[in-house]
Amino acid sequence: MLEDKMREALVEELPIQNMKFENETIIGFDGTKIEFDHVTFVKCRFVECDFSKGSFLNVNLLNCDFSNCIFYSSYWKKVTVDGCKADGAKFSQSTWKDIKFQQSSFHYVNCSNVLWEQAKIMECDFKEAFLSEMKWKKITLSKVNFTSVDFFQTALKGIDFSDCITDNIMVSDTYKELAGVKMNMFQAAEISKMLGIQIV
Repeated sequence: MLEDKMREALVEELPIQNMKFENETIIGFDGTKIEFDHVTFVKCRFVECDFSKGSFLNVNLLNCDFSNCIFYSSYWKKVTVDGCKADGAKFSQSTWKDIKFQQSSFHYVNCSNVLWEQAKIMECDFKEAFLSEMKWKKITLSKVNFTSVDFFQTALKGIDFSDCITDNIMVSDTYKELAGVKMNMFQAAEISKMLGIQIV
């Protein structure tokens, strides 16, 4: 049903609204410029799909898998992503406002040149993700794994990472991304090593 609805929406250039989809599997679908409004997805799987320039408003993604899908220049507002897998997904140049990520996996995800504004990110795994040249505004983090994440050119001033994992994060040679960041004493010790500071 979901694939038929998406094809129909693209042909008619209308949004998919006020619907719920469960246990759907979509393979190789080109959903460029598709629009969803007040839509809930439960246990849906998207394989090699392209939703570039798509719009997701008031959308809930619950226990879904959209790993390796493409969402270039997409727009997301009032969206919840809970219990999902998005490993390797490509979100470059997209915009996310008033969002919640919870207990989801984003390994190797590409979020370069992305805006996150008014976001709550809880118990998620961004291991080895590309979070470079992003803009973060009003971000709340809780127990997020940022191991080996690339934060190049992403200003993290005021962001509280104190109960997150920040091992081996990557920044520029000047470390300017870390100016004003909030960390616990153990994280600060690791950052000091990056700066060449010896704690005695």
